Amino acid sequence: MGDQLNSALFPTYARYPFTLVKGEGSRLWDDTGKEYLDFVSGLAVTSLGHSPQAVKEKLVAQLDQLWHVSNLFQIPNQEVLARLLTENSVADAVFFCNSGAEANEAAIKLARRYNQKVLGNDRYEIITFQQSFHGRTLATLTATGQDKVKEGFLPLPEGFVHAPYNDVAVLEGYITDKTCAIMLEMIIAEGGVIPAQPDFVQEIVRLCKAHKLLLIVDEIQTGIGRTGKLFAYEHYGIEPDIFTLAKALGSGFPIGAMLGKKKLIDAFTAGSHGSTFGGTPIATAAAIATVETILEQNLTERAAELGEYVLEQLREGLKGNPLVKEIRGKGLLIGIECTQTTAELIAAIHQQGLFVVSAGPQVIRLLPNLLVTREDLDRGIRIICAVLAARSAILING
Repeated sequence: MGDQLNSALFPTYARYPFTLVKGEGSRLWDDTGKEYLDFVSGLAVTSLGHSPQAVKEKLVAQLDQLWHVSNLFQIPNQEVLARLLTENSVADAVFFCNSGAEANEAAIKLARRYNQKVLGNDRYEIITFQQSFHGRTLATLTATGQDKVKEGFLPLPEGFVHAPYNDVAVLEGYITDKTCAIMLEMIIAEGGVIPAQPDFVQEIVRLCKAHKLLLIVDEIQTGIGRTGKLFAYEHYGIEPDIFTLAKALGSGFPIGAMLGKKKLIDAFTAGSHGSTFGGTPIATAAAIATVETILEQNLTERAAELGEYVLEQLREGLKGNPLVKEIRGKGLLIGIECTQTTAELIAAIHQQGLFVVSAGPQVIRLLPNLLVTREDLDRGIRIICAVLAARSAILING
């Protein structure tokens, strides 16, 4: 186990007391040799499981050719990956970076620059939503609808307002003559696994058209097959002007992407934005293999089917449990909302050999990889149900 007291690292993470040294598929092993079933997937990153062979082969081949040249030169892998993404989405162009926060930062900059440099207005404000999470840079933490990530970082930059999520009635009142875009997650992931209601999404689309606003969708956690579609916006039949990707895109290799419609290309001209490490030959090799695998094996449909199975089994297994308020999600992004804080529940689940994670103080979040077997899902469900049953018995019996 790691010794955080003697660490040379800043203590910015409240780490679980496990030192993980090996991963394969849905399995992880710690430094004592104990095996765990992984329903965290590196926070929705290792969506093909740990060490997927197709990605490994692509990476090894690239490592023998070229690692880094910078974006001053043509990078063929970027073109291949960009085509894969645009041909399977509503986007026309891609900007590559290193993380979700950087992808969202690029989206914010593109929305402002499109209004100011292409449309010739002075709009800059973006409406985001309460409980949302968009990143840890100064701009993206300000865009985030959670106060906890903002403490101690004042002054925050201007240009963001936070509306209630899934509230159709009040949304239009947040639009002003400074508003340039609305930015949302189709499922509030880190903030509680809360899917957007269809009427709410349709109202956002209507307002964007009526007020000439850009629609930005943050697909950092929901993108690349996680929810049963390649991108979560597909569940709602909409076309965002901009959407962002990271996490699962590289199967654990750092890469982010900001994708946009053709009309936005004139706003991001040479020198307007950049990234030293964005879209390196290595990062794009990992992403190409990841996306190709998901498309070739139709893993989005598999995630949809398995997600329905997990929801059904959890609802049956946890029926009547006084600790459970609601079970919700799409595909293999599932939340169990509890009637109390979940830290002790999650610790007890970990001790039984299953890794899960929180989504806010009262939600247990499940993020199995898209290749997880039904047998492993059943095992994980049994552990969750057993732990919550034991804890509810203690609650009832005092």
